[in-house]
Amino acid sequence: MLDTKFTPQTWPEHPEQVTQEGKNKYVGIWIFICSDIVLFASLFATYISLRNRGPAGMEFTSQELFELPLAFVMTMFLLTSSLTSVIAMYHLKNYNFKGVQLWTLATVLLGLGFLALEIYEFYHYVHIGFGYTQSAFSSAFFTLVGTHGLHVIIGLVWMLCLVFRNAKRGLNLYNAPKYFVASIYWHFIDVVWVFIFTVVYLMGVLG
Repeated sequence: MLDTKFTPQTWPEHPEQVTQEGKNKYVGIWIFICSDIVLFASLFATYISLRNRGPAGMEFTSQELFELPLAFVMTMFLLTSSLTSVIAMYHLKNYNFKGVQLWTLATVLLGLGFLALEIYEFYHYVHIGFGYTQSAFSSAFFTLVGTHGLHVIIGLVWMLCLVFRNAKRGLNLYNAPKYFVASIYWHFIDVVWVFIFTVVYLMGVLG
């Protein structure tokens, strides 16, 4: 069944859950996301507790440090990448492999744009003296945002591996679930960033 030649008319409506392996992957990604929610909840709680906490006369506060325009552009990169991932899954369900590949690559490019801005932001903060060990506030910030950045890197590597590994294989019931769970993972880290943008940047600048 995995090697069956499909057409858009015979392709299953939910190709990600036709096989038992696909169903296992679908359940597995949600179990992983639930465990990751606990991790990020702990990091958010730590950050909120330590925000603007540090040595007496600490040089940097969230109001002075964070730049909303940069954070907004980063947010737009990720939100747009979530849209391109949705389009890729639309083509997956319609048995359009070229569309899946194209829009997955578009998602990767937008994710790389986000990552480049985040690296620039970290470099800027370290350059002005707001390093990881500068204060409890800086440690909490870099741990929370850096953990999310690590998740972004994992997602980008994951999608690139799918694109290049399956370039000559086409779309089938073996790799369709892999694209689908990668998309779910990407949406999850996009949602986490929305919370980071709100809690870290908006609340940090606007109080």
